Amino acid sequence: MTQKSSTDGAISIAPFRYALSIEYMGAAYRGWQLQAFDKVPTIQAEVERALSVIANHPVQVVCAGRTDAGVNASHQVVHFDSWAERPDRAWVLGTNSHLPDDISIKWATKVPGCFHARFSARERRYRYLIYTSPSRPAVLAGGVTWTHRKLDVERMQTAAAHLIGEHDFTSYRAVGCQARSPVREIRRLDVYRCGQLVVIDVSANAFLHHMVRNIAGVLMAVGAGERPEKWAHEVLQARDRRQGGVTAPPDGLYFVDVRYPDMFKLPKAPLGPYFLPLPD
Repeated sequence: MTQKSSTDGAISIAPFRYALSIEYMGAAYRGWQLQAFDKVPTIQAEVERALSVIANHPVQVVCAGRTDAGVNASHQVVHFDSWAERPDRAWVLGTNSHLPDDISIKWATKVPGCFHARFSARERRYRYLIYTSPSRPAVLAGGVTWTHRKLDVERMQTAAAHLIGEHDFTSYRAVGCQARSPVREIRRLDVYRCGQLVVIDVSANAFLHHMVRNIAGVLMAVGAGERPEKWAHEVLQARDRRQGGVTAPPDGLYFVDVRYPDMFKLPKAPLGPYFLPLPD
C-alpha cells in the first residue's frame, strides 16, 4: 500500500517520484512561485501545466529554491509525484513541447520517495553577472545587470571575504523576508572578471529573500570606490537592512547549482549560465 502525505512532505503520495532540472530566463515572469490568487505568469505555473499534460493528471512541483521576479536559473531542481510511469526522455521532450521558449527541462530521473527537492538539499549556488561598459548591452539584455561604472574586482573580493561563514544576515535580507531565522552559512563567495563581465559566485546552505542581490549591491558600491572594503562587514554587523544600500537588479542573477547527498545519484551538468566559459 502506498504511503501518502502532502506534496511538500518527504514521502511520495504516488507510486513514482521524479526529479527534474529546469533552465529558465525569468524576465517575463513574476518569479518562480505560483500565485494562487493573482493571475500573473510564473515559472511554476508553466511547468505544472506542461507536466500535467504528459502525466495526464494534475501535477504539483516542489523546487530547491524559489527565485524572485526576473531571476534566472540554469539548474533549478524540482520533484513531483505521479501515478504515470514515463521514460525519462518522454518527461523531458514531451514537457518541453508544451513549455514556452524561455523555460526548458534539461533532464528527468526517477528518485526514491524520500527525496525532497528543498529539504534534501545541502547547498545552493548562485552567480550574479555584471556587465561593465559605457553603453548598455542589447544582446544580453535581461540576462545581465549593466553598470557604466568601472569595478575593481580586488576591492570587491576583499569586501566579500567578510561575509564568508555563518552569520546573522539581517542587513542583507529583504525587509519582508519571512524566514524564521536570519542566520545562514556562506561557504564560498568569489568575485572574478570574465571579459566585460564581473561575476559574483556564492554558495551557501540556504539563502534569504534578496540576500544575493543585496550582497551584490554592497559589493558593486565597494568595487566602484563609493564605499571602503570594510563596509561589507559594517553592514553585516549593523543587523539593519536600512544600512545595506541598494538592492541590485534581478537581471544578472542565476540559480546555477544545488547539491544533494550522493545516495540520490542525480545527473551532473556543467555550471551555467552557458553563454560564457565560467569556471566550476
